[in-house]
Amino acid sequence: MSVVLFVVVLVQAQQDEKAKGILNKVSEKTRSYSTISADFSFAMENKEMEIEEKTEGTIKLKGQKYVVDLPSVNNGVKVYSDGETLWNYMSEGNQVTISDVEEDGSELMDPSALFTIYEKGFDSKFIAEKKVAGKTVYQIELFPSTDEYDVSKILISIDKATMMIQAATLHSTDGNLYSIEVKKLETDKDFPDSDFIFNSSDYPDLEEIDWR
Repeated sequence: MSVVLFVVVLVQAQQDEKAKGILNKVSEKTRSYSTISADFSFAMENKEMEIEEKTEGTIKLKGQKYVVDLPSVNNGVKVYSDGETLWNYMSEGNQVTISDVEEDGSELMDPSALFTIYEKGFDSKFIAEKKVAGKTVYQIELFPSTDEYDVSKILISIDKATMMIQAATLHSTDGNLYSIEVKKLETDKDFPDSDFIFNSSDYPDLEEIDWR
């Protein structure tokens, strides 16, 4: 029995090292791009409550700056961050809330966290290499190493050809299942810094709520 246990532990350690090696390559590849933009799908499911919501969106990333556009959520939601200030604009009500990035924090189900989600305090485990929709992907499970996040695990899929995260599924402790899947990915496009700052002059009669 002890021999079997030793083998299991040894294999698990090898898998963890493989996961770490893959994620290191993903980090290196992600940081090699000056900008990243993507079309994605986002879903939330709770089987017990029979809830299933899906939406499509776009994201642009430039260092710590990002803008997320969710046109079908509440008639349109846009989130801007220039790395210091966060603007959350809701078309319904023509309202924007403003906060400091460090105070607001980064939600794991926020699409802007997709490409670096594994860097946020998780242990990793290599699961499999398989074909998904014609692409070869690595599947890695992430387990929280602290109680900072209300999640039990996250499954990420990494495109072997590009070494970029293709999809992530987050298992929340409240029973919700959050999924993000990249539909189209482009890199090194020229985005001016102004793209990541909310321009209130574009929205007449705007209601501003400043929490800073």
